[in-house]
Amino acid sequence: MTPQELRALCLSFNGAVEDHPFGPETSVFKVGGKLFALTALDARPLKVNLKCDPDDALRLRREHEGRIVPGWHMNKRHWNTVTVDGELPDTMLRELVEDSYDLVVAGLPRAERLRLDRP
Repeated sequence: MTPQELRALCLSFNGAVEDHPFGPETSVFKVGGKLFALTALDARPLKVNLKCDPDDALRLRREHEGRIVPGWHMNKRHWNTVTVDGELPDTMLRELVEDSYDLVVAGLPRAERLRLDRP
């Protein structure tokens, strides 16, 4: 997955926006004002921080040692840093980004969740 494809994927979700609170080099993707993906799109290798269920986070780290690690500068229980270098299938990466988005949306107030569910 290319940096442009990662950006497009993150922005494809309802209510998703890109912000740069840490400077122009760091893209922060949010929904309802809450972070679901953080990446430096120009970095090589490309890496992205994604929210994850704690049990899944541990399993993914074991199964993909070195490619999925505890979230850099994030709560290590709930966040993973995923290396996007072609070693992980794009379908898996898409699922991880979608899971991160879904976890963040689930934590939003009910009114915000309902607004996001509208077509």
